[in-house]
Amino acid sequence: MSLQNEPITHAGGYTETAYRVDAIPEQSYAPQNDRLRGRILETRLPWGSYLGINPTTYQYSDLWFREYQYIGDDYHDYTMINELRWSKRVDENANDLYRIARFFFIIFSHLFSFTGGGGWVFTGIAIFVSVVGTVGQLFVDEPSFPLLIIGMPLTIGGICGVATLLRWLWEKHEIKFYKSNRNWSDNYAFCRQTGLVKTEIGNFPFYEFDAYIEMTVGAQGSQFHSFKLIHRYPHRSRLPHTKDPLEFSFTVDGSIAQLYAAWDMLQRYMDVSQPLPDIPQIEPFRHLDLTTKAYDEAGKRGRHATYWRDLYANSSEEELKAMREAHRAEVDSAAWGGRPDLMELSVPNYRETRKGEPEDVNAFGRFPWKAGKFVDRPEAAPPSGHVADHQNNDDTAR
Repeated sequence: MSLQNEPITHAGGYTETAYRVDAIPEQSYAPQNDRLRGRILETRLPWGSYLGINPTTYQYSDLWFREYQYIGDDYHDYTMINELRWSKRVDENANDLYRIARFFFIIFSHLFSFTGGGGWVFTGIAIFVSVVGTVGQLFVDEPSFPLLIIGMPLTIGGICGVATLLRWLWEKHEIKFYKSNRNWSDNYAFCRQTGLVKTEIGNFPFYEFDAYIEMTVGAQGSQFHSFKLIHRYPHRSRLPHTKDPLEFSFTVDGSIAQLYAAWDMLQRYMDVSQPLPDIPQIEPFRHLDLTTKAYDEAGKRGRHATYWRDLYANSSEEELKAMREAHRAEVDSAAWGGRPDLMELSVPNYRETRKGEPEDVNAFGRFPWKAGKFVDRPEAAPPSGHVADHQNNDDTAR
């Protein structure tokens, strides 16, 4: 049942509704979600059975250290993730004129830039048109070479050059707008202490959501996979003025295995029987979470308190890139398949609704032209005792 009121906080810091994988309550039957018809939800990811591996996007973030350095003492409130909540919405302190101007600025600088944009394409088209126009003039009785033919490539190239400069300046100084204009919302977030997912239409228990890998097909037949978290009981979470289900997306780069790792990380973040995931964004707040503090003080983390901060401060980009690639290989080679789904023990018809998974998780999606084989998951058994601590230590780091 969805919880609309704030639960009672116990002396230990977590509320009575805090999520624990070994104490998922019994729930009602999972209904057929008509809002999901027509979508390619290729597999549903399992609850529990943690591997303790984080996705590379979060384990080795490109932007984390720059944000941490610039924001300084206010990092706790201005970061997307802390020990209390994993925010999914940004509340900007900016007027509409600024938003409109920034929108067109980003469109121009990113679309026409030579770096990562279409600058070379537009300039190439201009050169082609100029060459064709010049050659064409050789076959007329009175050839003329208007300034447009010569000036077009120069003009387009100049515009793209300006866009490239603006994009470079934006990427270098964007962080300066972070603290003054962006505030991560506490009202649209995954909350560890309460076990609730806060939304604009109410608060819902974390265990009422299911994780899926969704496949979308591009215009040229290319396939894209993404990680979606969708509310299991749509009749309790109808979004106003829309037929869309209540769902969340998590951006993760890389293979299907990286999406599995994202789900593993999110579960451990919400599970108060587990320490917080050992990723740079949360490191400054580990001592503020009771389970994590006890875990670290017992020496189980195996790293000093400022491990990630020191690593980023003292490593070159080439060293970080090597660590990033080594970790990516670790994620891709982990045994993600063949694990039971503990939610089967709490939702009566859960196994019948979608029980299959790719036979080879690590190879699935790499060869879109091949039909992947799906197999049944092992049946779940009740957890025996307390869930073991899982924390992944990267041997490649110093």
